[in-house]
Amino acid sequence: MPSSTSDFTRTSQQFQNAFHLAMDSIRAHKLRSFLTLLGVIIGVASVILVGAAIDGVGVYAKDSTSKAFGAESFVIAQVAGAGITRHEYFQRIKHNKPIGNEEVRFLKAVVGNDVLFSPYRNHQSDIKREGLLLEDTTVIGVSADMPVIRDIGLQDGRFFTEAEERARVPAAVIGETVKDALFPEGSPLGNEIRINGIDFTVVGVVEKMGSSFGRDQDKAIYIPTGEFDRLYGPGLGYQVFGRPRPGSGLDMQQALDETRLALRTKFHTPAGKPDNFDNVTPDAIRGFIDQVLGMVAAVVVPITCISLVVGGIVIMNIMLVSVTERTAEIGLRKSLGARHGDIMMQILIEAVALAVLGGGLGISIGALFTLLIGRLFGLGLHISVGYVLLAIGVSSIVGIVSGWYPASRAAKLDPVEALRAE
Repeated sequence: MPSSTSDFTRTSQQFQNAFHLAMDSIRAHKLRSFLTLLGVIIGVASVILVGAAIDGVGVYAKDSTSKAFGAESFVIAQVAGAGITRHEYFQRIKHNKPIGNEEVRFLKAVVGNDVLFSPYRNHQSDIKREGLLLEDTTVIGVSADMPVIRDIGLQDGRFFTEAEERARVPAAVIGETVKDALFPEGSPLGNEIRINGIDFTVVGVVEKMGSSFGRDQDKAIYIPTGEFDRLYGPGLGYQVFGRPRPGSGLDMQQALDETRLALRTKFHTPAGKPDNFDNVTPDAIRGFIDQVLGMVAAVVVPITCISLVVGGIVIMNIMLVSVTERTAEIGLRKSLGARHGDIMMQILIEAVALAVLGGGLGISIGALFTLLIGRLFGLGLHISVGYVLLAIGVSSIVGIVSGWYPASRAAKLDPVEALRAE
């Protein structure tokens, strides 16, 4: 036991001595050390920035999906898949049946006690009001249940009712961008706006929703489906949003399964055959987004880490130069009893210290630039712990690998020959 304790004490003392010698060497050559660190600093900062950008895009896409869908809703349509190719799109157009008013009425009649449904169509139109004009506004035809289905909140007024929808009342609920553009002086409630030559009475204002996939969701007007068909025609079919009715006891997947079963019955789809319509859920879109971002990360992050390898090569070259400069010092230490491991430890610690110091500075600089870019451009960049650990791990490995050969070369020096190098 005393022997093992003395060995531990000696190893600890040797490590402390090697660490102090390494720090003295770094301080003695400040400019050289800084230039050596640049490759690691840039590489680590790049990993942090790229990781923050990838995670930020992921968070933005998922937030946009939540805004576009709501918490528990799904979509049924002739074509509604995420990430499909052009060929797949036309194949589905040929195979799948459009969903129109008849199918929506059937769904409400068959499973309407358990599931809420709302048709959804949109059209870009110019909106007018007393000499004011708002171009390219998204006019959306929906049912009175859409606020519940998509978790749409109201900051003023109300949504149109089912009775108003049945009575074909020209009611409209507007977004904040529309309100600010057409009603800059006061409340829009009770006032009229003109859509495609027809006057609509504003009954509510939607809470600010922000953008979703680059589209301003507040530059929108919700009107009853019947009025939308009157303005733009019945079209070839709807997207249909669905959600479990509150109190039904169903979750989203169960509600979707009931909806699919009802539509398969309506379309006389044979047992064992695939659905002849499409469906998509927020989870499917989020999964597709995660898959795309994973592919991007798999390509971009290794390319970014190449700069860390370059930084490691620089560290190795500098350490070889350092060993050459300190040949006599190493010879003296060996002649005084320094062992192979002591010399290895000194050079390795110096190389690892350079890499870790560069990694720390790179993380700080990467975090600073992430914060600045996020604030300047209004981007939701997020620094991920995973990418920070990756940067630290790679920089540490770079330090060990780049220091091993110079350390091994220094430890193998013959003390007599080394002393003659003076």
